[in-house]
Amino acid sequence: MKKTLLLVSILIVFANCNEAKKKGDIAINTQKRTYNIETVVDNLNNPWGMTWLPDGALLITEKSGTLLHFKDGIKTEITNVPEVYNRGQGGLLDIELHPNYAENGWIYITHAASEDIDIGGNTALIRCKLDESMALINIETLYRATRNTTKGQHFGSRIEFDNEGYLYFSIGERGARDVNPQDLTRDGGKIYRLNDDGSIPKDNPFATISDAKKAIYTYGNRNPQGMALHPETGEMWIHEHGPKGGDEINIIKKGGNYGWPIISYGVNYSGSKFTEETERPDMEQPIYYWVPSIAPCGMAFVTGDVYPEWKGDLLVGSLKFNYVELMELDGNKVIGRKRIAEDVGRVRNVKLGPKGYIHIAVEGQGIVKIVPN
Repeated sequence: MKKTLLLVSILIVFANCNEAKKKGDIAINTQKRTYNIETVVDNLNNPWGMTWLPDGALLITEKSGTLLHFKDGIKTEITNVPEVYNRGQGGLLDIELHPNYAENGWIYITHAASEDIDIGGNTALIRCKLDESMALINIETLYRATRNTTKGQHFGSRIEFDNEGYLYFSIGERGARDVNPQDLTRDGGKIYRLNDDGSIPKDNPFATISDAKKAIYTYGNRNPQGMALHPETGEMWIHEHGPKGGDEINIIKKGGNYGWPIISYGVNYSGSKFTEETERPDMEQPIYYWVPSIAPCGMAFVTGDVYPEWKGDLLVGSLKFNYVELMELDGNKVIGRKRIAEDVGRVRNVKLGPKGYIHIAVEGQGIVKIVPN
């Protein structure tokens, strides 16, 4: 009987330990530096998005509306960039190449758009090409979220392609938490999925629902500013800002409701509660969440052989605490956390470059990379 009780107690402790890890109670440690941080591009203000052309040139979006081409130490401003709604958190946002860029030359960009600042703006997705004179050409608007608030926060936005060629992008709930994220007829607080030409995939979860925004793939999201395709499973991972506490890592599921603002592990910035619920059976649970918030921005999986001890782990930038978080994974579970690039500055983005080096975009500074000793 005593042995049975002891076994039961051990199982309970083990279960509670696993639950604690799920709930964001994993202690974070600082990774001993076995690397140098080298500057790649300096004198940038708010480098939001970055991607590399096949020739190694780096394309960088500045939130203010400037698009830069950087190669061999030379910065060139690209012309004919659409005017952006540069207000609050809105502006020129993410940038990504088509998976077959070498054949078709398509570049995808998200930006906050509006013709009239007095009636608000919302996130738009365009595709375009870059000509030899460093100008954008063949610009096509693939999606333009309807303006439904004049608030200046939570535009998202990240862009990612999956292994089947579908294009995913995020739009935050624009600070209108009580109307946008749970309403399928309104833009904001969603992950969207399109074909690469902007058309709606026939199997999108709400494509046949009257009045619903047909491009929606998930809803109930707050402000996703990180998105990355898992290199082995092909699942799309995101992270999103919580309020005070409750930043989340989620794996997106077709038609999934991620609960905002009905369920949350965060509270109002004042410390008061806006919900008593942290879960519901019809809403998705995060695979990990942070309390307190780290203000996550940028997200990438470590692949290749440049950092063998980190291979397979997840990188998340922290705007709030000025570091990159290295999250050790066991399948879809976070089992360890480490700070790397500590005190680097407000991290706006983190991505792996074409040679496998970790690049970090830092507000008010530029882009740096981590180079192992």
